[in-house]
Amino acid sequence: MNENKQYNILLVHNRYQQYGGEDTVVEAEMKLLKDNGHTVNLYTRDNHEINGLNNVKLLIDGIWSRKTISDFKKIFLKDRPDIIHVHNTFPLISPSIYWAASFYNVPIIQTIHNFRLSCIQAMFLREKKICEDCLAKSPWRGIARKCYRGSMLASMSAAAILQFHRMIGTYEKKVTTYIALNKFCKNKLVEMGLPEDKISIKPNFVTLKNNGSRTKRNGNPLFVGRLSEEKGISTLAQSIKSLPNQIFDIVGNGPEKHILESINNVRMIGSINQDDVYDLMQKAPFLVLPSIWYENMPRTLVESFGNGTPVIASSLGALTELVEHGRTGLLFKPGSSDELTREISWALENTKEMDEMGRNARNVYEVDYTGSANYKILLNIMQKSMDKVQKISAK
Repeated sequence: MNENKQYNILLVHNRYQQYGGEDTVVEAEMKLLKDNGHTVNLYTRDNHEINGLNNVKLLIDGIWSRKTISDFKKIFLKDRPDIIHVHNTFPLISPSIYWAASFYNVPIIQTIHNFRLSCIQAMFLREKKICEDCLAKSPWRGIARKCYRGSMLASMSAAAILQFHRMIGTYEKKVTTYIALNKFCKNKLVEMGLPEDKISIKPNFVTLKNNGSRTKRNGNPLFVGRLSEEKGISTLAQSIKSLPNQIFDIVGNGPEKHILESINNVRMIGSINQDDVYDLMQKAPFLVLPSIWYENMPRTLVESFGNGTPVIASSLGALTELVEHGRTGLLFKPGSSDELTREISWALENTKEMDEMGRNARNVYEVDYTGSANYKILLNIMQKSMDKVQKISAK
């Protein structure tokens, strides 16, 4: 692998209306690549544009965006990128970006952050339970159940985008390399029908200024994230109520904020800057991650490991792979507040064991989740993607 090779890279990302983890990942990757000497440009569209579009226009643009095609042609002629790395196309950029890039024989890398290629709701979650009814199938059930935004019309639009590009072979033929964030997610992509030989694994990463040493852990058990159904807020709330003598710190906002606000032993901190989050993590005995959906690669988990803080997480999907029970944290049955309470109680009573798990978590971070480790994987993926396209062009 030639680590001195410098590329001209175009990052592509459709921003959601609420800033989230994907946006942070894109920003971190851009900085990482620039710090390593690459030329990096960013093409974005913002979902706030949706407010000015009628449903028909939104559907048409979601299937095939003329604006994206026009924008890309201008960008290509001006900057001549060597590689296109797409993070999100839904709904405004649209998969038409893949066709535009392939016209110019530019390798296309697509990082998969959710499960929208087989689930219009993107999380395989329905009525607070895992639902894979549309996995590798037509998403008609998602339409009937109004899985996207609780709207049949919106669900039809999301399904139409998916089905159209399945029919014309976009996902199978026009993407050079897919990036899955872990083995679990790669296996799910294969189940969806994507070619296994096109899927590489590269986790999320974070860059930290501290060395992750576990100083005196005089803080409270910590939750960091969006306060929404899929994050297991109801499970967390019931568990907190059963431990009235222990204060819990809650960082974040969201539609289920009210569930936690009424609990006496909760300290609602709201949204705070990253440095303050890290300060809380360094003091917390552990982080709680009670999600009820298939988390892909929670950045919060990586940050927690980097700060030497073990994680108590749902034994579900990739979390079972990312948290090693008894070594880097503890696992409990998804949705079971009783099991979560037992694990929290054990953790509070066994501080020496949790300290050891925190040190192990930091070691995992240093091996797998630093910027330098991530860059080596990403550079290898870019080089292999370039080689693939060059071989096809030479035929």
